[in-house]
Amino acid sequence: MTTNREGSAATWEVVTARDVKVPMRDGVRLATDLYLPARSGRPSAGPWPALLLRTPYNKAGNAAAGEYYARRGYIFACQDVRGRYASEGDFHAFIGEERDGYDAVEWLAAQDGCDGRIGTLGASYCAAAQSALACLAPPHLGAMAVQFGPSSYFHSSMRHNGALELRFMVYAFSVASTSHEAAANPGLRQVLEEACRRVWDYLELGPIRRGATPLALLPHYEQWALDLQNHVLYDDFWRQPGFGPRDHYDSHADVPTLYIGGWYDTYTRGTLENAVAMRRRQRWPVHVVVGPWHHGGAGLREAGDCWFDASAAVDMEALRLRWFDQWLKGIDTGLATAAPVRWFAMGGPGRPEAPLPRRGLLWRAGSWCEAESWPPPECRPTPFYLHGDGRLDDAPPGPDEERCSTYTYDPRQPVPTIGGNLSAMPLAAGGFDQRTDERFTPGRAGVPLASRPDVLVFQTAPLAAPLTLAGPVRARLFVSSDAPDTDFTAKLVEVLPASPECPGGAAVNLTESIARLRFREGYDHEVPYSPGQVVELSFELFPTAVRIEPGHALRVDISSSNYPRFDRNRNSAEPLGTGRTWRLANNSLHHSSEYASCLELPVLPGRGG
Repeated sequence: MTTNREGSAATWEVVTARDVKVPMRDGVRLATDLYLPARSGRPSAGPWPALLLRTPYNKAGNAAAGEYYARRGYIFACQDVRGRYASEGDFHAFIGEERDGYDAVEWLAAQDGCDGRIGTLGASYCAAAQSALACLAPPHLGAMAVQFGPSSYFHSSMRHNGALELRFMVYAFSVASTSHEAAANPGLRQVLEEACRRVWDYLELGPIRRGATPLALLPHYEQWALDLQNHVLYDDFWRQPGFGPRDHYDSHADVPTLYIGGWYDTYTRGTLENAVAMRRRQRWPVHVVVGPWHHGGAGLREAGDCWFDASAAVDMEALRLRWFDQWLKGIDTGLATAAPVRWFAMGGPGRPEAPLPRRGLLWRAGSWCEAESWPPPECRPTPFYLHGDGRLDDAPPGPDEERCSTYTYDPRQPVPTIGGNLSAMPLAAGGFDQRTDERFTPGRAGVPLASRPDVLVFQTAPLAAPLTLAGPVRARLFVSSDAPDTDFTAKLVEVLPASPECPGGAAVNLTESIARLRFREGYDHEVPYSPGQVVELSFELFPTAVRIEPGHALRVDISSSNYPRFDRNRNSAEPLGTGRTWRLANNSLHHSSEYASCLELPVLPGRGG
């Protein structure tokens, strides 16, 4: 084994074979661009390992990546998935990617110049496509680098603890506008592009209905959107490998796998669920790296209005190259002996090395940590209780405390989404001061969300000592309502004191989630709710990692909406996806000695906690 901690050098020329038609098992041909190591304008005989990226977003957009890897001694294959751009067939997003991906891996392994070892890479859809094909364990799959991918699109990506993530309704309009049909018909393309620009007008009205939007011009795209909206239970539709490997871990390929995630990504929970599940099952190494990144900002030190330590900036291609060099070429890049879990803890001491690059940025420092497992072995799930006087601490409520707090939730006036774990919609992701902002609430700016009467706020005293969190976060709420169905949201916030950069202080979102009352006993059936009944609602937020400095505080916001990240519960108990009526809900959070609501936080006592 040779040693090169930086990975393969860029010593080769590149030649490209474009639009190679790769046959699938049903005869449909998928267009693939091949980038080949070369000398004097001719492909090298190799043999070389090969890397495969499968995308619905036009393979031509990955030319730079193709040249990067080919110059470093890899065959790089970029393929348009079925029904997209130059590939044949009909596009049904995520569905069937396991079969097409398997066939692409095995075709690539058989090509001249390939040594039979195939790695896969890509983010988002391209990550889901990797995981899908791995569920069928192609014989020549040798390594994976899965960035920002799902474990289950039902549980925390397309649907989310029973609610619908509206980003995938936006996505349906977006991919329809770049469809084969739109490309062939300029008039149709114009209609669909206009629908994309006005997508909020359609979604504002509530569930989409067959034939009622321009998606009806492309029935298979419309059907896909309706399926996401109307398959409200965890059924066989969601168990397809293209919607995440969660139900297929036991058949998943056992190959060296690198998972890459971000604390403000839309797949944070899925990334860590996959890494934990596969580390338990695999013989080959499984590593995970999680930075302070959002979906469109992998490897950057800026996430929303948060500006992190310079070490947060990571060269993603170099990271993936080291992984593939280690496991496909046998080069010792140091990863075989590196800690399998590496994460960036946001916050902490330190000052920026230079003036922040724009006004409005919040200095969030941070540093890298590592462990042998996730959550870290020293993690102690610790309940932080919500008290009637607005306190948040680790002491359970006493018998004389106020028993509950009630607010009115009006689905026609929802709490606005201000940053967070967003993608595929025209809203900025990342950490933001939780107040109205022109970027999220046009025409309204500067008013804290905590000022709303439908947001309950619970906050610690300013900390006297640092507190470090790293791991999963769970809400355990005792709730009631006068409506037959409603939602409850939980948001974990760090309260920053006033500083020269932020004279008014700030309340920065760390993680959040939502839960729908009818699914309080699971997602394979609905449970009717009797208004007035106190019930426990337990649900996961996305995991996080942060060091809260002395003088800062932790805050929990409880409400019933976070729009437009999640669809609004109409409070009517009508069948989801078809409701037409709205009603107000008077929702109560209970915080008594009998019903002690809390957030369970992952405290690391040995790391400043």
